[in-house]
Amino acid sequence: MTTLPPVSTIPSLSALERASILDTLFEPCTQLHTLSVSVLHEHTFSAYDDLVTHIASQLDGLLRSDLKSDREWLDAILAAHPRLGEKKVDSALSRDEQAGLQDQSSKGGEEEIEALRSLNSEYEGLFEGLKFV
Repeated sequence: MTTLPPVSTIPSLSALERASILDTLFEPCTQLHTLSVSVLHEHTFSAYDDLVTHIASQLDGLLRSDLKSDREWLDAILAAHPRLGEKKVDSALSRDEQAGLQDQSSKGGEEEIEALRSLNSEYEGLFEGLKFV
């Protein structure tokens, strides 16, 4: 498991360190860095839950925006999350999340992995550009 620094230290960290926190909590994503790295410098959070809630409100703002570019930005952030059952996973938390699925595959649970692939494909057919996560 990846260790995060004390939440009280975040504003004093470098931009690269703040981006790394976002990568750990969410997924590596340039658009999320652009949206939120400065927020981690400008705001003090009492807990990581508060930080995540704040980022969620930023994402909600993109969702509610009338600007096509904001929706495209949100789509890019959401697309950074790996599909369920995907073998190539960038973030440590997602690797931990998906480890159980990979274990199932190695223990003969290939049917479950194939079902997830099928659900991923079906979902992506219905909601172009979004992943089943």
